[in-house]
Amino acid sequence: MVLKKDKEKVLDEVWTEERVKDFLNVKPAEDVEADFHTLLKAYQAMRLENFEEFVGFFVAEGRNVNAKGPDGNTVLSIIKTHRKSDEYAAVLEKNGATE
Repeated sequence: MVLKKDKEKVLDEVWTEERVKDFLNVKPAEDVEADFHTLLKAYQAMRLENFEEFVGFFVAEGRNVNAKGPDGNTVLSIIKTHRKSDEYAAVLEKNGATE
């Protein structure tokens, strides 16, 4: 039996300002702080320039860039464990994030 892929991988996806702002409404799983979840999902989904734009909207709404996940880590502390994430970490630090 040959299985067919459900979805094709999308490269160079277009991120409009509206789509970036839509991430502000991502709903967290139970027992996960909404600001932590939203920021982490944006980091995982966006290219650097879109993430930087998103963080600007996030902070403008008064959201918490230092929100902690269930394990007590901030998004910044998680990002800093990833290779090639220095620019993402710098965006968060520029907007007041700390470990």
